[in-house]
Formats: sequence, structure tokens, C-alpha cells
Amino acid sequence: MKSVFDPKDYQDIVTRLDTLTPGTVRQWGKMTAPQMLEHVSRVIEMATGSKPTKQILLGKLISWTVWPTFIGPKQFGRNAPTGPAFVVRDEPEFTAAKQRLRSQVEALHALGEQGCDGQVHAFFGPMRGKEWGITQYKHIDHHFRQFGV
Repeated sequence: MKSVFDPKDYQDIVTRLDTLTPGTVRQWGKMTAPQMLEHVSRVIEMATGSKPTKQILLGKLISWTVWPTFIGPKQFGRNAPTGPAFVVRDEPEFTAAKQRLRSQVEALHALGEQGCDGQVHAFFGPMRGKEWGITQYKHIDHHFRQFGV
């Protein structure tokens, strides 16, 4: 499984991020490129613990039913729901949003598995560092595919 903590997979993310431009058009969904960049940055903050979160009640009740898909090899599906804290309603400035994501990805990679171990996911609760590495790669890949990069 690919992980943001693997040097090759990390470099793949950085290279793909570099190809995004203000004119990059989404293939599905509603977000613009700057909104997507901000959305992904906010999720990474959860993984690094820079914006600690608590697990929501619904996640405590049913997260086990979707956990195998979330952590498994299958790509994330299109138009999946997201938590309200991760919905970007304004229109961030593209260059600033892109630099913010680059910084967030660098910080996550530098933190490594041990640094993310035990951080709380808003739906799935506390996760191991290895799980964060896999799911963050899958999440970033999902949104980069959304924009064809």
C-alpha cells in the first residue's frame, strides 16, 4: 500500500502537486482547485495533530462497517461525504492554497508514522501512524485524480 511516509510515494505527491495550475479543471465533484487544496490541508492538520479533533458519535457507532474500505487498497469513491470542518465554502487564493498544502504535506512526511500515532480522525477515532500514512496518501491521490493530476 502506498503511504505519504514512503519517500517514493511522497515524491509522487509533490510532483503531482507541482502540475496543478489555477486553470486545472475538476473531473467530478463541486470543489474548485483552490478549495480542494485547502480541503486536503485541513485533513492533514487532523493527521498531524496541529488541529486536534474528536471522533463524532456517528463514527463511534458505525465506523467499523466502512473501515476495511477506508484502509484497504481500493481507491476512495467519488462524491463521498465529508465532515463540516473540512468543507471549504470560500474561494482561497490558488498560489497561497498550493503553498499551504505543500507545507502541510512536508510537515506530515517529516513527522512520520510515530509522530502521527494515536491522532484522532473525526470519523474513525484514534489511528496508528501507519494507517494515517496510507489513508492520507489515498485521500490526496483521490483529490489529485479529481483534477486529473
